[in-house]
Amino acid sequence: MNTPILLAVLLAISAIGFHVGRRRALVSVSGDAHKLHSLPNYYGFYVALWCGLPALLIVGAWLLIEPKIIEAMIVTALGDQARDLSEGQLQLKLNEIRNIVDGRFGGKNIDPAFQRIATQYANLQNTGLMARTVAVLALGVAGLTAARRFVSPSFRARNKVEAILTSILVLSSMVAIVTTIGIVLSLLFEATRFFQVIPVTDFLFGLKWSPQVAIREDQVGAAGAFGVLPLLVGTLLISFIAMAVAAPIGLLSAIYMAEYAAPGFRAIAKPLLEILAGVPTVVYGFFAALTIAPLIRDNGAALGLEVSSESALAAGLVMGVMIIPFVSSLSDDVITAVPRSLREGAYGLGSTKSEMIKKVVLPAALPGIAGSLLLAASRAIGETMIVVMAAGLAANLTANPFQAVTTVTVQIVTLLIGDQEFDSPKTLAAFALGLLLFLITLCLNVLAFHIVRKYREQYD
Repeated sequence: MNTPILLAVLLAISAIGFHVGRRRALVSVSGDAHKLHSLPNYYGFYVALWCGLPALLIVGAWLLIEPKIIEAMIVTALGDQARDLSEGQLQLKLNEIRNIVDGRFGGKNIDPAFQRIATQYANLQNTGLMARTVAVLALGVAGLTAARRFVSPSFRARNKVEAILTSILVLSSMVAIVTTIGIVLSLLFEATRFFQVIPVTDFLFGLKWSPQVAIREDQVGAAGAFGVLPLLVGTLLISFIAMAVAAPIGLLSAIYMAEYAAPGFRAIAKPLLEILAGVPTVVYGFFAALTIAPLIRDNGAALGLEVSSESALAAGLVMGVMIIPFVSSLSDDVITAVPRSLREGAYGLGSTKSEMIKKVVLPAALPGIAGSLLLAASRAIGETMIVVMAAGLAANLTANPFQAVTTVTVQIVTLLIGDQEFDSPKTLAAFALGLLLFLITLCLNVLAFHIVRKYREQYD
């Protein structure tokens, strides 16, 4: 029984457990639910959780451990062949065995020894699948039987169910925390290796970015330069142009839809505006590269300006259009959530509608608006596809929006394309850039938190 079917069967057992627990609770009080400590559904949920959770944990652990055990047994079966292979060659052999098992092996003549090991691999998979099915189903039925015995009128089912759900929520939050810690530690570890080769001062204050390094000692023209300032300038320049487009348009549209627009117009305009957020970034990239960039170049040439075919202005303008929904939708929700009593108080003091919006609504909604602008700025800083297609890959240290530039995220992608060895400064530079981008985002979050705290104390 494969995993999806097994999970469906486990869900069915849990549903049966819910009905059994609920029915047993009602039968124990002759149908009078008032004599129960908790509502009948809580007894059903308690039994269902005992049917599903332990078995689900077994499925998860099995899926993580079983492949490692089977691979270890296959490596043992390979014997001397495995001992003579490097780690990469061993993985290739294992992949070849898996392809034979899955029927994806392209060759007509298969080594009989490999065929025998592939058959053993398939038998181990089938045995593990059967054992997992039996274990999960037995555990589900055992959980139903055991939990059913606890059902009684005095049993605190609600407290137990809420305690289990609280534990699940805590574990879920811990997963997010542990994932964040893992990301930070991985960036720190690899970035430390990079800074052991390239000084931190050269990285932070260098004026040239050319990560190509010499592979051989006699190779010339590839000494490598890892100054991050051209990338930071390009990132900030494009993000500034994008925010200059998105912030006023998004905020003004949010004010109009929240305070001036008729309900019918708002019901149509807001979904249409939010469609922009669902357009794939590669489509925006095509639009920027094929329409906006040539338009800027031709108009600039007509005015006597020197405009590159790939420019920061083209990427920033299109990126600004892309993030308008982030500013508009979130700001609209925040402005709408301002208490009506503040509006009525302003009107009662003789304010006009524009005065009420400028002096009451916007200051009260400022923390949320700051959050929407932060989200839009983070989206602009992290964008890659539009920059690649419209701004290029040239790491130019310039504030001229008509020139080609690149960003931190684009260079991270460029450095990790293809087969790379994680022991060269070129590849490790991607982790240093990632750590720098993480710190920039962290500073933006701290700034937004400070703004929210300051104005929340004033208007709460």
